[in-house]
This record gives sequence, C-alpha cells and structure tokens, in this order.
Amino acid sequence: MHDEPAVPTDHEPEQHHQPPNAWKKWTKRIFLLLLKQWLLVGMGVACVLAYFFPNVAKHGGIIRAEYSIMYGVIAIIFLISGLSISRQKLFAQLMNWRLHVVVQAISFLFIPALMLAVVHIILAGDPHGHIDRAVLAGYIFTACIPTTIASNVVMTRAAGGDDAAATVEVLLANILGPFITAAWTIALMPKGSEFDAWRFGGGNLGTMYKSVFKQLGLSVLLPLVVGQLVRWTWPDRTAWVIQKTKLPKFATVCMLLLVWSTFSSCFATGALQTLSTQSVVFVVLFNIALYIALTIVCFFSARPPRWLSSRGWSKPVFKPMPPEEAIAVCFCGPAKSTSLGIPLLYAMWAPLDLFTKSKTSVPVLLYTTEQICVAHFFVQLFRRWHARLAEKEDLESHLQPEDADIGMTQVSRGSRDEHMNG
Repeated sequence: MHDEPAVPTDHEPEQHHQPPNAWKKWTKRIFLLLLKQWLLVGMGVACVLAYFFPNVAKHGGIIRAEYSIMYGVIAIIFLISGLSISRQKLFAQLMNWRLHVVVQAISFLFIPALMLAVVHIILAGDPHGHIDRAVLAGYIFTACIPTTIASNVVMTRAAGGDDAAATVEVLLANILGPFITAAWTIALMPKGSEFDAWRFGGGNLGTMYKSVFKQLGLSVLLPLVVGQLVRWTWPDRTAWVIQKTKLPKFATVCMLLLVWSTFSSCFATGALQTLSTQSVVFVVLFNIALYIALTIVCFFSARPPRWLSSRGWSKPVFKPMPPEEAIAVCFCGPAKSTSLGIPLLYAMWAPLDLFTKSKTSVPVLLYTTEQICVAHFFVQLFRRWHARLAEKEDLESHLQPEDADIGMTQVSRGSRDEHMNG
C-alpha cells in the first residue's frame, strides 16, 4: 500500500510561508542606522539632558565639570593618545614645520581676518542692530582663540588620520593661544562706540594664565607623557591591551561628556534664551557654514592643486601632504577651544556684567558644540576618501612589478632582434 498525499481539508488550511512583517524590517533598519550614528544620537541626548538639567554639568555645577570633565575626561583622552602613538611618530611631527605653519596660520591669521570681514559686512547691512553686538564681539573673540584640546584628536583618529600630528598641533596652539588671543581680539575689535565695552573692558589676565597653563599641564601634557612612558616600557603588552579593549573608542565616548558640559554651561547662563530670534538663527546657521568653509580651505591648504607644485621653487611649499596629515589639518584648523576660550573671555572682560559676558560667550559655546556635530559627518567622508586612496595605491603597487616585467621582456626581445639582424 502506498500512502496517499494528505489533502488539506476545511479544518486544516494549506500553510503558506508568511513574509516577515514590514514593521519589523523597518524597525531593524532604523535600529541599525541609529547604532551606526551612535555618536550623533549621543550628542542629541547630551543636549536634551543639558537643557532640562543644566545645573548638573555646568561649570560649578553638581558634578563640578570644571574639574571632573575639563581635567578628568580630557586627561583620559590624552592618556589614550599617549598609549596609542609611537615615540618616533610623535617626534617626527614635532619637527614638521610645514604642518605647524599651515594649521597655526589658518587658526590665528586666516580665520580672524575672515571673521573681521564678515563682522564689518554685517555692521554695514544691519544698522538697526537686529544681530546683537555682543554676538559679533563674541565672534571676533572666537576667531582668535586656538584649536580645541580633545575633540579634534578624537575625530582625526576616527577618520584614519595622523593623531600624532593633531596632538602636536593641539599642544602648540594652546601654548601660543593665551599670549596671542587677548591682544589679537582687542586689536581686531571694531572701532564703533557700540564696541567700547569690549575694547576697554580689560580685566586681570594673570589668574587666567595660571589657570590655563595648569589645565594644559595636568590634563594634556602629564597624561600624554605617562602614556608614552608606559608604551616605551611595555610596547607589546600596551599594543595588545589597546587592541583588545578598544581604548580609542572609549575616547570617542568621553567626547560626549564634553558636549554635555558645554551645552549645560550654555543653557545655565540663560544668555541663549534671551537673544533675539535673528541672532540665534544667524549663529546656528553661520556656525555650520563657517565650519564647512574652513574645512574646505584647510583641505586645499594641505593638498593644493598639482599645478601649484609643478615648478621647482614651489615644491617644498605646495607639495601635497600625506592624506593622514591632511585629515589632521582639516580637524585642527577650523576647530576652536571652549576650555581656553571661556576662562579667557571671563578674565578679559571681568568688569562687564555677567549677562553681557554670557551673551558674548554664546558664539564660543555654540560653535565649539556645532563643530563636533558637523565634524562627525566629515569623519565619514574623510574615512572613505582615505580608503579610496589606499586602494588606489595598493592597485598601483601590484601593477608596477607586472609593468616592469613587461618592459624587461620588451627590452630583451629588442636586443635579441638586433643581435639576429646583426
């Protein structure tokens, strides 16, 4: 007897393969997208927390962010840099004069000149003062402060750039900054009477210098030296720990705490909420446009067009930098520092009332926060650009031996033909 195939009855419906639910598929896609952009999501969460609970992470707040974050978190970031960077690489970048000239000239010369031109254009086109003059004074000040301490090093590393180059430029800029920024800001301040409060409101800078160099020594230099000493003493073990624990990723997480503290200080002052709508919209949109434009300038300064380096005398000046150094320039050049900017601002204009100083600090606070958000997208772009260059170099290196063999074969054939003809 043969078993007859079962025939579905009314009580046993024929089973069909059900397609997966559309909502599950979309939920998975959204989750993976959010996971991929976890840093941007984290920044949004930090901003929301800062808005509703500004007293937690502001300077002088519950967690004493001026110590726990500005010292502790930054020290962790530079300790990781010290553990990750080789001694030879660090010293090589210390002697890289062209890198220093490009980054520091953009930071202390090009950006202040550009900002001065923008401020005068706004003054000419806004005689009724819709854009708050404290904001314009704050932009002159922001243009003159040095590059930020931590975020540009983290972003450079994340994009596949030379974090040793970024670290060296951070140290150099923040050593020069306290001496350059104050005098440069006062010199560039517009001469109109509406800016007299900032041009003649000088405070005592002695305490500020002491505070800035104390922070630079304890949160940057000391952990960097400790990390280097550990790496020199146990190089293999240190490399194994970095690889297994993913310490550079932890440095990126630390950056979210910097964003949280910066936004908390901004919301706690109340200055942002009291500015006119025109001023707020201008600041937010202008910061994004400014950072993108400065990044483009930095990229072409590091890797100028080939026709500029085609002549012998111009090669040392306009020779394209390696892609890793170019990435470091693009993250260090446009960036500005809150950790130096805010103490310097309050020390320079100590006689001014707190409300005026708070409004003046808005460009610093918002620009330094927005630069991290925009830089996050540039990390993805530079990572892909660097990967494409690496693939192109690998392809060329594989083709060269074959081309050489072909050339040698052609030469040998030519010699053989000449010998036969002879």
